[in-house]
Amino acid sequence: SPESREHAELVVKQLGIQSDVIEITPMVDAYFERFPESDQVRRGNKMARERMTILFDHSAMLKALVLGTSNKTELLLGYGTLYGDMASAINPLGDLYKTQIRHLARHMGIPEVIVRKAPSGDLWVGQTDEAEFGFTYEEVDRVLYLMVDRRCEIPELIAAGFDERFVKAVLTKVQASQYKRRLPLIAKISARTIDRDFRYPRDWGK
Repeated sequence: SPESREHAELVVKQLGIQSDVIEITPMVDAYFERFPESDQVRRGNKMARERMTILFDHSAMLKALVLGTSNKTELLLGYGTLYGDMASAINPLGDLYKTQIRHLARHMGIPEVIVRKAPSGDLWVGQTDEAEFGFTYEEVDRVLYLMVDRRCEIPELIAAGFDERFVKAVLTKVQASQYKRRLPLIAKISARTIDRDFRYPRDWGK
């Protein structure tokens, strides 16, 4: 959206970094002319993946790394497009909850208009993360922290004052999106299958 572009330009100017604007609408529209029955979700996923193909092509051109922007909340809830906005070479934000990132942004002096802006993938008009969730980041981060970092069980979370239906809904999202947080499953045929028997805690050969 024009507003998001303005906000991006604010950050570019403040940090003094290089930027480029590449319009993806022609590529996306050309594809969906072939499949006009597509819904918002399909179009949104296509747009996210189109952006990522461009980013990875530029990373090859510039000999640079694509930085991920998915935070811990999004990754746990599966709120992202596989091979789209979830793709990256390195993700500096992946172990920080959304509410932590807001605090970090303020600490770094990011313009308040951006920090306070309703989070959105900006894939269609009026889209916001929290409207799609049905709850706020503040609400879900408290549950996720206790559930994941503190390893609290459902009875403990309910005893702590959280609504049972809310807790179970969050757990269901975390469990259902596990496939997004791992490499594709490989059918085991050989004695040493990659990501099962063939695992090394360091780069191969170093």
